[in-house]
Amino acid sequence: MRKRGSQHHIDGLLALLLFGVFAVCVLAVLLTGARAYRGLTQRDQAAYSRRVCVQYIATRVRQADGLDRVKVEPFGESQALVLSEDGYATRVYCYEGYLMELYASVEEVLQPEDGQRIIPMGGMELALEDGMLSMDITDGQGVKDSLRLSLRSGEGAAA
Repeated sequence: MRKRGSQHHIDGLLALLLFGVFAVCVLAVLLTGARAYRGLTQRDQAAYSRRVCVQYIATRVRQADGLDRVKVEPFGESQALVLSEDGYATRVYCYEGYLMELYASVEEVLQPEDGQRIIPMGGMELALEDGMLSMDITDGQGVKDSLRLSLRSGEGAAA
């Protein structure tokens, strides 16, 4: 009888050991999956922020595209994209880690800190030459994205 009782204890211990190994394996797979998901989510969020920033600027330029309505001018310590219309100007620029927008009368003297924060951004370089607007945008992690827009000011307009 003693042999049978010890056999049952060993069987129970073996089942408990197998269950423990299974539980550890499941936990390891879950932790690995959670870590991979977190990495993918962060990467997608950074890519989303860059795309939103680029598309926001492209949309603003397309809305304002007209004869001499899109300019690049110095503003504070950096450059600003200036979109003019009927005595008012919208300045789109980078200031203290954010894409900023400032809408005001052309005559008003304002500072970069007066604008409204749009989206976090690391930096922005602008150039406007021969109707081609070039922008190099850097996000908060230092990843760069470029945008080139051909201004069509007045092309195809009826005379």
